[in-house]
Amino acid sequence: MAAKTARSKSTSTKENGVRVEEGLSLFKSDKFDADAYVQSKCSINEKDIKQLCSYLLDLKKASAEEMRRSVYANYPAFIRTSKEISDLEGELSSIRNLLSTQATLIHGLANGVNIDHDGSPANGALNFEDNDLSDLEKWAAEYPDQLDALLAERRVDEALAAFDEGELLISQANENHTLSSSLLSSLQFAIAERKQKLADQLAKAACQPSTRGGELRSAITALKRLGDGPRAHTVLLDAHFQRYQYNMQSLRPSSTSYGGAYTAALSQLVFSAISQASSDSLGIFGKEPAYSSELVTWATKQTEAFSLLVKRHALASSAAAGGLRAAAECAQIALGHCSLLEARGLSLCPVLLKHFKPIVEQALEANLKRIEENTAAMAAADDWVLTNPPAGSRHASTAFQNKLTSSAHRFNLMVQDFFEDVGPLLSMQLGSKALEGLFRVFNSYVDVLVRALPGSMEEEEANFEGFGNKIVQMAETEAQQLALLANASLLADELLPRAAMKLAPLDQTSHRTDDLRRHSDRQNRNPEQREWKRRLLSTVDKLKDAFCRQHALDLIFTESLTHVFFWYVVKLMLCLKFL
Repeated sequence: MAAKTARSKSTSTKENGVRVEEGLSLFKSDKFDADAYVQSKCSINEKDIKQLCSYLLDLKKASAEEMRRSVYANYPAFIRTSKEISDLEGELSSIRNLLSTQATLIHGLANGVNIDHDGSPANGALNFEDNDLSDLEKWAAEYPDQLDALLAERRVDEALAAFDEGELLISQANENHTLSSSLLSSLQFAIAERKQKLADQLAKAACQPSTRGGELRSAITALKRLGDGPRAHTVLLDAHFQRYQYNMQSLRPSSTSYGGAYTAALSQLVFSAISQASSDSLGIFGKEPAYSSELVTWATKQTEAFSLLVKRHALASSAAAGGLRAAAECAQIALGHCSLLEARGLSLCPVLLKHFKPIVEQALEANLKRIEENTAAMAAADDWVLTNPPAGSRHASTAFQNKLTSSAHRFNLMVQDFFEDVGPLLSMQLGSKALEGLFRVFNSYVDVLVRALPGSMEEEEANFEGFGNKIVQMAETEAQQLALLANASLLADELLPRAAMKLAPLDQTSHRTDDLRRHSDRQNRNPEQREWKRRLLSTVDKLKDAFCRQHALDLIFTESLTHVFFWYVVKLMLCLKFL
């Protein structure tokens, strides 16, 4: 399936490229007349301009989507390569430090040999240097104990200052040859050992859940000053992970509780931790690519773990039960929190969509199946009599009180509720799938209406799908048969398209929606919905054909053709006028 999808995407990309080349061939021609071309385009009318604007907007959206897809397809390889380069740089730095240490030791040994073979200086100079050497050796003997005391008392800033002081004195002693090579090596080893001990202390303290934000940043900054930036950044991310994992212990999902509350609480914890980690990383380490790549990888991993928790404890049960509204709200809450990270350069919504979209589609299909089954049950007991909407329903008090039969009223009511549930899922690109699913259900309902006509053909019944072979009450009278036509025509031409307007991709987060944006969104949405309405009306043609065929057969095989001929002609004319 993945290979098939990849081939289809590649084919689509090639086709788009061919179309673009064909479109540009006009401009590459030697006979291209710019003035004539501009004049030809200036003659188009308002409708053509709107179509051209709509085409350009669709092209812009498709281009942005293709670029996003390409970036996310290649980003894991980019992160992996950056990580390998960072590791290689760290190894080269370690080798460089090791070579420098070895060169220092060799230089110290060589100087020691030269001092042993050189003559002795003057007595006054010897006494002065002996006094200085004695003080330096005394300091060198006390220095490790001083470091141990600072580490034991956790006086981090003073310990860092002592490390700097020790490294400076060692460098000066090495240049002035005032310490033996063995003493220099001993001091360097003592500093390295205490640095490692302090780094371990800082890492352990940083990962404690009780460590506050300021304390954490101070510990990570100190760890970075010790010369181990990669470890400091990893500890920073791990500290934020440990903290929100500790806070998650108070969250206990329950089968009886509302899934949206659990999703909101968990989203707040996880994405707040990612946001704070991003802020700390930028404040301490800047925008260095190696650290930024590690942050993105870590944030992606946490988002995937979060999506699995939401699927297990909130979405799965809702989707299995066909609770589209509950599943939609959970997904919308998570996406809302996640989208706030885009201001920090972290676009993690595609990670959530990859996990949420299939399970929300499952809830969508279950909801459509429920509409189909409930309408079939109502159709089995429908007497095919046109009535106003049932008293007490939300549509009974509206200005549009269209007369339908009981099954059509039920179908219309469930469709209205369905579109209210699907509306928030436009961000998951499920609007087209919802329209397609509802078209499939309406097509099955029209099949039931066809079966309700007396004398419907057996071979057609064998091909009906969706509502299956449920028993349907026959529409025996002409009024009942016209009610079947009224059901299908009114639903396809008015009620369903009006309900589909709720799929408007308008800004629901602001009460001050701009009128121009509202108008533009409607214009972009209209072509798809017009095509959907056209398909609905073409489905109604099946019922019209069956109705006309039935009455044509009655006309042909009636015994008193002369007596009823005029009546059937009038009836067919009325039917055609109604259609």
